[in-house]
Amino acid sequence: MMFKKWSVGLLLTSLYLGSLNGAFADSSLQGRVRIDGSSTVYPITEAVAEEFGIKFPKVKVTVGVSGTGGGFKKFLNKETDINDASRLIKGIEKEKAKKLRIKYVQVPVAFDGISVVVNKRNTWLDYLTVDELHKIWKPGSTIKTWRQVRSDWPDTPIKLYGPGTHSGTFDYFTEAINGKSQVSRSDFTKSEDDNMLVRGVAGDQGALGYFGLSYYVENKNKIKAAPIKNENGKPILPSFESVFDGSYKPLARQVYIYVNTESLKRPAVAKFVEFYLKNAGSLVKDVGYVPLKKEEYEASWKHIQKISASA
Repeated sequence: MMFKKWSVGLLLTSLYLGSLNGAFADSSLQGRVRIDGSSTVYPITEAVAEEFGIKFPKVKVTVGVSGTGGGFKKFLNKETDINDASRLIKGIEKEKAKKLRIKYVQVPVAFDGISVVVNKRNTWLDYLTVDELHKIWKPGSTIKTWRQVRSDWPDTPIKLYGPGTHSGTFDYFTEAINGKSQVSRSDFTKSEDDNMLVRGVAGDQGALGYFGLSYYVENKNKIKAAPIKNENGKPILPSFESVFDGSYKPLARQVYIYVNTESLKRPAVAKFVEFYLKNAGSLVKDVGYVPLKKEEYEASWKHIQKISASA
């Protein structure tokens, strides 16, 4: 499991909220909330879990990182109550849920952008196009050096880094760049731990990698982002603003939590989901993501309440 370092601002906010919430801690609520899934969504859920633990100290919340696909396997085996997901549930996963009579609620919690990154010592890259990314990452690609991508670039070997095949980020990137999810060249360094990918790119001048926006924002001093030319032909850097306004195309997306509706019958899980949606807006940006509108979180909670009432 990897751990994300919080910003100083979030740490101070947490300490302040902790002292404030500590005075109103609810020791009557007990139980367990089991969460796993996406490494991209993990920092959001972990931040929520930390604050929830201050308010409800007798509820045990565990947050794992198996990747979106690995998380869905546990979710569909009823090993978890909530799955963090950086992509939508797949058809085969829907079918398994239906077969096993597992009902769930899909809840968007933030916007995220996939950052394409290079080494700090890369002095030649000004931007990349979607076609160039496809040329590099398509199945069977023979691209081995930067000069093969663009003739005026140096003959420096490209060392590729990316998330593992169980990652929702891998699914989204391959669909956006190669036209189909899970379709990619296989000769790259893979890891579900985004911090390992950061270290790999930071250590090799010819490196090229991709992962969620928050890990780029957190590590700007170690790596740099490659602007991506959007459909209007303008190179756009990944940022809170470009993800939110839709200009960072095609590598911006929503991320989600999936909640087992049977688990919602347990007070600890229901209260955690309520707390998540009422506090995500203030925590999402602090851990490097783009929050939804307040009314969208409110609408999700009302929808969950209706489902719980009818269950």
